[in-house]
Amino acid sequence: MSPRLDYYSASPKAMKAMIAMEALTSNLSIEAPLLQLIKIRASQLNGCAFCTDMHSVDARRAGESDRRLYAIAVWRDSGFFNPRERAALDWAEAVTLLADSHVPDDVYQQARAQFSEVELVDLTMAVSTINCWNRLAVSFRQTPSD
Repeated sequence: MSPRLDYYSASPKAMKAMIAMEALTSNLSIEAPLLQLIKIRASQLNGCAFCTDMHSVDARRAGESDRRLYAIAVWRDSGFFNPRERAALDWAEAVTLLADSHVPDDVYQQARAQFSEVELVDLTMAVSTINCWNRLAVSFRQTPSD
């Protein structure tokens, strides 16, 4: 699969806004290791090989274990994630698959049990941002480098 276009050079203003959004969501209330988990999971759901690879590499560099990284795709059936991480992964899936789930009340209640109001908004902004990055990378066929 070859890239369709370089979206950074095609629309620098738009990409400047995306980079600013990424910087903002990375500096809100959600801890960095958890941000990596939700970025990986949303990217898996969206079929974004580029972002899945990038955030897996970043998570590993930050100390995440290979075992947990391999288990993100099957987090519900794994005992490797604590209740806060499980709530975040469930929330990330529901927000990513919005048209399918409309973010069910039980998923919201589980998230509210683990996250303050501020944290839940911040988590939702992080999920929204990675979904936007996924849409850019998938639409324009950005692939991981070797």
